[in-house]
Amino acid sequence: MLKNQTLRQDAQVIGLVGIAHAVSHFSHLLLASLFPWLKVAFDLSYAELGFLMTVFFIVSGVGQAVAGFVVDKVGARTVLFAGIGCMGVAALVMSIAPNYPILLAGSMLAGLGNCVFHPADLTILNQRISPSRLGHAFSVHGISGNLGWAAAPVFMIVIAGLSGWRTALLCAALVTFAVLALLWVYRAVLATPVAAVSSVGLTPAQHAQATEGAGSALNFMRAPAVWLGFGFFFITAMALSGIQGFSSSSLRALYGMSLPLATTAFTAYMLASAAGMVWGGFLTTKTTHHERTIAWAFTAAGAMALIIALGVVPAWMAVVLMGAVGFGAGIAGPSRDLLIRASAPKNATGRVYGVVYSGLDAGSSVAPLLFGALMDSNHPAWIFISIGLFQMLAIVTAISVGSDTSKRSTKIQAA
Repeated sequence: MLKNQTLRQDAQVIGLVGIAHAVSHFSHLLLASLFPWLKVAFDLSYAELGFLMTVFFIVSGVGQAVAGFVVDKVGARTVLFAGIGCMGVAALVMSIAPNYPILLAGSMLAGLGNCVFHPADLTILNQRISPSRLGHAFSVHGISGNLGWAAAPVFMIVIAGLSGWRTALLCAALVTFAVLALLWVYRAVLATPVAAVSSVGLTPAQHAQATEGAGSALNFMRAPAVWLGFGFFFITAMALSGIQGFSSSSLRALYGMSLPLATTAFTAYMLASAAGMVWGGFLTTKTTHHERTIAWAFTAAGAMALIIALGVVPAWMAVVLMGAVGFGAGIAGPSRDLLIRASAPKNATGRVYGVVYSGLDAGSSVAPLLFGALMDSNHPAWIFISIGLFQMLAIVTAISVGSDTSKRSTKIQAA
């Protein structure tokens, strides 16, 4: 009976956190989905439209590092609720924006709300989920984010086409507030009380690990694994941004694809990525060397991206290879989250997740500049060459994180 109760509780936590993460990714694409309407409504250039996304990710990246400290101080649930509320308010502000500066302010407010999700979500999962199910929890967390990405363009474009872009943003705000209301109803399930570090019942090695970094709130930043993890997320975000923003244009230039077929290729990537995350969740239960799973998954994905870049396969095969790239990237997802978890001192989980995952926002803010320049210079093949190289470079950082974590664990056990 206790086992079933634990399973039910774990499922509730995973589901609720997954819904919150989906809202986060849903909000990433609110403005991007409305660019055709916003360009006309405010007479904007593409550079001004792109700047809306740049400030979103800059604010989110800087805020994410800070949010990790707040999570450790006041608890993950409180911070998560504040972030979701902030994103709902941001959508309301943008829906009534009379000019570009207010639209820009709304984007910044949305970035502030978005910054809380990784440190809050992953701290809740670490504190509330049974260790044996953490891999599956991280898998669902990643899949829910992909579903949020997939839902946003359809939701926003359909409503904007029927009732206008302001109505679309208003409806997005209502969705966000509805999710906040749901999480509030089940707030007890997400409770993560902040407790002082205690040595009761711990071995000397466990106590040393639990109190690591307790002397200073910034001690965790001395660990090389933290900055290697930041680099890992920065690099993988660069690759993902290339896929999300420029793969369709590159495929059309390289293979003469129609827009529907190029869009199908991106859909294949997203669906295969979700499938890979499911499998990746099971793989995490079979090994503690998560960097190895990441290495072979990204090696395969990077190789497929480089084959696409060569332009030597039929167009239909390029669509299949896009799915293969997504599958490899998806497999690495749960192992990635567990690898970072292993590198985090027990009393600094939120801080570590905040700093490390801010690499995602940093990479997402820089990548469009690089890939846009490549397309403007008429080098579509270099989109996929860069994606492949970034994925393979990520292997180096992942292995380095795993090596540093192992050395630190050995040192703690010897203490």
